[in-house]
Amino acid sequence: MTGLLVDTAYGQLKGEQGSGVKVWRGIPFASPPVGELRFRAPVPPQSWSGVREALGFGPVSLQPVSTSSTRFGGTSPVYDEDCLYLNVWSPAASPSAALPVMVWIHGGTFVTGAGSQPMFDGTRMAEAGDVVVVTVNYRLGPLGFLHLSPLGGGLGSNLGLLDQIAALEWVQQNIAAFGGDPARVTVFGESAGSMSIAALLVMPAAKGLFARAIMESGAAQTLSAQQGEQIAAAFLAELGLQPGGDTGLLHTLPADRIMQAAGRMAYKLSGDSMSMYFQPVVEPSTLPLEPAQAIAGGAASGIPLLIGTNLHEGNLFFREGQRADNFEESLKALEQLMGVDDLSALTADYTRSWEGQAEVLTDLFFWASSIAFAEKQCEHAPVWMYRFDWTVPGHPLLEKAIHGAEILYVFNNLPLLKQYGLSVTPDMIRVAEAMQRTWTAFAHQGDPALPELAWPQYTREKRATMVFDRTTRVVEDPDGAKRGRIFEHYAG
Repeated sequence: MTGLLVDTAYGQLKGEQGSGVKVWRGIPFASPPVGELRFRAPVPPQSWSGVREALGFGPVSLQPVSTSSTRFGGTSPVYDEDCLYLNVWSPAASPSAALPVMVWIHGGTFVTGAGSQPMFDGTRMAEAGDVVVVTVNYRLGPLGFLHLSPLGGGLGSNLGLLDQIAALEWVQQNIAAFGGDPARVTVFGESAGSMSIAALLVMPAAKGLFARAIMESGAAQTLSAQQGEQIAAAFLAELGLQPGGDTGLLHTLPADRIMQAAGRMAYKLSGDSMSMYFQPVVEPSTLPLEPAQAIAGGAASGIPLLIGTNLHEGNLFFREGQRADNFEESLKALEQLMGVDDLSALTADYTRSWEGQAEVLTDLFFWASSIAFAEKQCEHAPVWMYRFDWTVPGHPLLEKAIHGAEILYVFNNLPLLKQYGLSVTPDMIRVAEAMQRTWTAFAHQGDPALPELAWPQYTREKRATMVFDRTTRVVEDPDGAKRGRIFEHYAG
């Protein structure tokens, strides 16, 4: 029986009883990555004596302070380098057997976000889905995604990914004490979290740490080692350091100096255009192969995958009233982001407007890359594809199925829609229940189908896709003509 007091490998933790769940917050899964541990791979946490209360969320990774009233629910979290904490929700009713575990990896373009965001609260998923839910923090921006390993001295690369691996190792070691089954761990994430999972699927250090994967709105996304070195050199230059010089200052400079230098570097390199200078880097010691290439070779053989996108992903980034680059400038930024030389022929039929820019971003950066990833993995494991089409007509933001709009439905945290001036409707509840039930069914059995909702596997021949909308249904090869045109030019 799992009570509020649990024994972990590092000491005792005391959680609290929630609504139908038990929850433990702010659990350290690695030592604080500060001082000499800054820019180095995570190391296990220190043990403690006595009982440690796990009642409050830990600090969030250093990042630009949120000006949004929705990201942290109108509260101001503590921002700190000491950020490697996770949170656990477990059903209050004692299970007869160990439960599947769902580990959430948040998004935020690798520079923002935290596992403690209200929209990721695991209460409803744990209780209704009979699963143990874990949300994690990881290092972001320059502290998590600078390619520094070529400098030697124990400096690392892909540290944010290594943090995620450290959290998964903690889960393997400790989750049984919370009622979870370490043999049935599903990683799920959105945007940068989904892109992280694409990397985790093929990273040697992550092998065996999870059994299933759910990728929402993000496929393989990396920089080459050369690009990573160039970005690191530009960052060091902002600090007045040389790549071949003494890097000891990296461990002693105030953290705000590090963040300010990263901000100046990014602005000088890109201005206001869309860019991602902090993201996974293909490099020998942690991520030896580009993920999509490794997936094609069977690196994630036997790991079932649920993957999909939203119908209007790009309308979060390009919408009426916002500043938008002209179409050609936007296309150049997308080419750089995707590592593609020339998208002009492929985008000739799109309107030269902000709507066209949004559609290009949706189709190429999110949808086509996810299809390409699914095609590669379905040769080696079962794959299921979805698309989130649900909209709120007349709403200034949610009248489109924008990037990230599915998250509140997956977690069934619909009361948070009041932050957008919305009341919860029966139709919203139906969409949320369908998504959460299929997600948790996948965690239980490696298949998202329900007794009342058949969901065929995705294949190149049928391309069965579950469309979540007012009527949730399977569509074979949705927008197939467009998909065919895209893949004549671009195969991911």
